[in-house]
Amino acid sequence: MTRLPLLPLAVFLGLLAGPLSAQNPGPNAALIARAKALELDTRSEPPPGDPLEHHAAGLAKVICSAVFITGLDPDFAWENVGYFTAPYAERARLGRPVIDRANRAVHVTLPNGVRRTARIVGSQGAVALPRGADDVAFKPVTVRSALPDARTQPWPMGDLLPDPLVPPGVDAAKLQQAIAAAFASPEGLTAAMVVTWQGRLIGERYAPGITAQTPLESWSMGKSVTGSLIGLLISQGVYDLWQPAPIPEWQTPGDPRAKIRLADILRMSSGLRLRAPLDPEFDPSGPYPDHVYLYTGCIDTFRYAATRPLQWPPNTVGRYRNTEPVLANYLVRLAVEKRGEEYLSFPQRALFDPLGIRTMVLETDATGNFLTQGYELASARDWARLGLLYLQDGVWNGKRLLPEGFVKFVSTLAPAWAADNRPIYGGFFWLNGDGRYPVPKEAYYMAGAGGQYTIIIPSHDLVVVRLGHYKGATPGEAALKRALALLLEAVPARK
Repeated sequence: MTRLPLLPLAVFLGLLAGPLSAQNPGPNAALIARAKALELDTRSEPPPGDPLEHHAAGLAKVICSAVFITGLDPDFAWENVGYFTAPYAERARLGRPVIDRANRAVHVTLPNGVRRTARIVGSQGAVALPRGADDVAFKPVTVRSALPDARTQPWPMGDLLPDPLVPPGVDAAKLQQAIAAAFASPEGLTAAMVVTWQGRLIGERYAPGITAQTPLESWSMGKSVTGSLIGLLISQGVYDLWQPAPIPEWQTPGDPRAKIRLADILRMSSGLRLRAPLDPEFDPSGPYPDHVYLYTGCIDTFRYAATRPLQWPPNTVGRYRNTEPVLANYLVRLAVEKRGEEYLSFPQRALFDPLGIRTMVLETDATGNFLTQGYELASARDWARLGLLYLQDGVWNGKRLLPEGFVKFVSTLAPAWAADNRPIYGGFFWLNGDGRYPVPKEAYYMAGAGGQYTIIIPSHDLVVVRLGHYKGATPGEAALKRALALLLEAVPARK
């Protein structure tokens, strides 16, 4: 078994945190100074608990998901997946997880004898349990799709594909070169790639052992799922983008957080104080990051996020932090339960079934709150379906699911990020405004740590999904860039 060098935790938090992980302090000096000038006189305490124990909970969860949901070999999972909440360097301090197949659980024991456990909780996937607990603190809900068998339905509502797969107007040879390029580097650990053009699936490939129905770790692409649920609720008249977010903890008269709008939350511009690895000012030698604690703390994540103080006035500073998607999920739960509906099955019946999505697993904390800031798994085809909803301006089979203007909102540069001259973030979607990828700058994308991407390229009617195992993130991204360049040669631009 090939081993990575045991790099310090700081390297993995600072360098492997997400799609924009490489931070150069020189160019960041101006935006750090600007943020400092706007900073409010507030503080927050570091997350409680032992960091190594948090790593143990994270390791148990990611291995549990990999083994029991994706179906990976435990040794492969240990070596290759989930470094974000279970850094590779820390695994040597924790030792091998124990795979309890009878109970569909994973146990990790710390050097001091403390054991942390994650187990499959039905449709809610792998859930890390609080220390000493043997069960979750909510009633699990069985989530079933109401859709017919995908094998009997044509794409995109099902998995029946046209013959021939590649339509006229597409350079089939160049398309195959592009897909091959994504898999050309074995070190990239590309697991799946799907390409759609004009809504039609025209090419796909999977690593050995992975199929078109395999749910794969997707990490922060789940933020875009959360944003889509908010969009649905806006279209149903429950919320408005520009209203103050009705978080119960902010309703005391005079609370400055009451001015945070839904739009600010989706734009990662709430101003809430949180230590996150993608902050330009992040010091990896400091305390355990709250951003990661929202995965590994085994707490009521909604309550934790809602009680963070303001660091800046809302809509002034853009920072990529997990408070925002956690609070958006909180708003989803509040809205769904207020009208007497069941929360844990809401995404399937309201969003996934209308799109033909059958493999999406949304995992929760131990209190039953969705952790779709990054704890979700889905097949590449299902991510392509969600991407198509956005390519089609929120319309599916002639029915508008997302409100008019919502797709434009999520794909437009957020003002607080523009103020720092960082043209890279919209509304729970990343933007290609800095030309990071060899596609037009108008392209936008879902992205997750470890090399997970769903890229929407309106100029060429393309949706491109690339999923991979975490260890291969850097060479995998380089391979994806080569693939994208070839894809633009394979299909014509929209007229």
